[in-house]
Amino acid sequence: MEGMVKCSANYVPLTPISFLERSAIVYRDRVSVAYGDIKYTWKETHERCVRLASALAHLGISPGDVVAALAPNIPAMYELHFGVPMAGAVLCTLNVRHDSSMVSVLLKHSEAKLIFVDYQCLPIAQGALEILSERKTKLPLLVLIPECGQPAAISSPRILEYESLLEKGKLDFEVRRPRDEWDPISLNYTSGTTSSPKGVIYSHRGAYLNSLAAALLNDMSAMPVYLWCVPMFHCNGWCLTWAVAAQGGTNVCQRYVTARDIFENIAQHKVTHMSGAPTVLNMIINASASEKRPLPGKVAVMTGGAPPPSHVLFKMEELGFHVTHSYGLTETYGPGTVCAWKPEWASLTPEAQAKIKSRQGVQHLGLEELDIKDPVTMKSVPADAKTMGEVMFRGNTVMNGYLKNLEATKDAFSGGWFRSGDLGVKHPDGYIELKDRSKDIIISGGENISSIEVESALFSHPAVLEAAIVGRPDDYWGETPCAFVKLKEGCNANAEELIKFCRDHLPHYMTPRTVVFQELPKTSTGKVQKYVLKEKAKAMGSISKGNTTSKL
Repeated sequence: MEGMVKCSANYVPLTPISFLERSAIVYRDRVSVAYGDIKYTWKETHERCVRLASALAHLGISPGDVVAALAPNIPAMYELHFGVPMAGAVLCTLNVRHDSSMVSVLLKHSEAKLIFVDYQCLPIAQGALEILSERKTKLPLLVLIPECGQPAAISSPRILEYESLLEKGKLDFEVRRPRDEWDPISLNYTSGTTSSPKGVIYSHRGAYLNSLAAALLNDMSAMPVYLWCVPMFHCNGWCLTWAVAAQGGTNVCQRYVTARDIFENIAQHKVTHMSGAPTVLNMIINASASEKRPLPGKVAVMTGGAPPPSHVLFKMEELGFHVTHSYGLTETYGPGTVCAWKPEWASLTPEAQAKIKSRQGVQHLGLEELDIKDPVTMKSVPADAKTMGEVMFRGNTVMNGYLKNLEATKDAFSGGWFRSGDLGVKHPDGYIELKDRSKDIIISGGENISSIEVESALFSHPAVLEAAIVGRPDDYWGETPCAFVKLKEGCNANAEELIKFCRDHLPHYMTPRTVVFQELPKTSTGKVQKYVLKEKAKAMGSISKGNTTSKL
């Protein structure tokens, strides 16, 4: 159209860096980060991040270089989410539960030039560097993060110290903003439970948009007090690292996520918002009387990562938490959908409300389209709440691609949509509901069994703390549901009782024929490692025709 001019006056690449710069003005004297006795204001956090960016540049970090971090939810981890991009670099946050072998693989694949390491993770990082050294791989520089306010014990001249590094940074450093908003801001590795982890590339644009969307879907108004339960290393804390800065909130950091710490932090800091996987919610509702504290006010909770059982949502609401269910993947910057609440649902029973809240819902405002499609024909499935298809996404909050894996990127984007690998149905009102991962669906005698539905039924049993369902080989049916269960402390239930309970609450073909009582293996983000359980079920052997139940 004639008369338009695109220039620096009307076009600036979107980046979350601007959130911090604005909060340093608007909320300059308000608390930005709280961790034990340590507190920073937004002015101080901005200055520390500028110094960090300056120090990185002085160390030779160039735009596009990868800087890794191996740390829990501590102030330094929060600062890295701004300081690294402000140096033009790409932040690669690593799972603190990885062993040295996995860390070495990710450092090599990402070609990280530098790694920030929390003091508790130092043995893991040093082990990874030893592995890389043995393989003649160039080693990244290591920066040790001591406990806040504590002196660092540096044992090697090759190790730098975090606070000392910040002191060398200059406040007049010119922040390196992205030239193109599609430039990478972070690199997040998938959990790698079924194959080699993939490096998911996030852009400044996607991070900016998903941060705002996360704040909106969680009703996060100005100056929230946010308690960190979601690991910042997971999808950059579901993009809430940047979202809290956008709203000038207070980041309440905690090294460990326990029921006691959650309740104490909520009471002490008057927390208004928090997030967590369903396992965190389960931890909260099953906290002992000595751990629980009265809530100072309504606490908004965003949950996701795995479909939450309606029973867990119901109990959370009883305690005074207001739960919003979101759903997404690493490839969608964390949250991509929200079960947006409708006023007419408020008249339903609490149990019915909880069941609706367990749906994954609709796309959030940062995403263009969400659909359930036939993965072969790419046609949308009917909105009948029955026909299953694959959940697919399209929009600006979908990853740039997988690092050094063009083939996997093309497969994920085949047909012009991001293919999630999750199976679901669409309800008549347009809301979607997950039924399973495509690899987790159990096919028994030609019937598709959703492990999520069986797990939800088991969760409603008063003695069950955790449950996971996988397929076990069956000579007659092909496979049948096998339940892995952890009971609540002090509670008793046997296999026959749980099987009968499922039979009373589910179609008979969906009822587990095997129950195994054990601890459930999980990733650091609270997802059950079903591939481990599948191997165990497979090792148990096939159930022959006529065989009933077994208990290990």
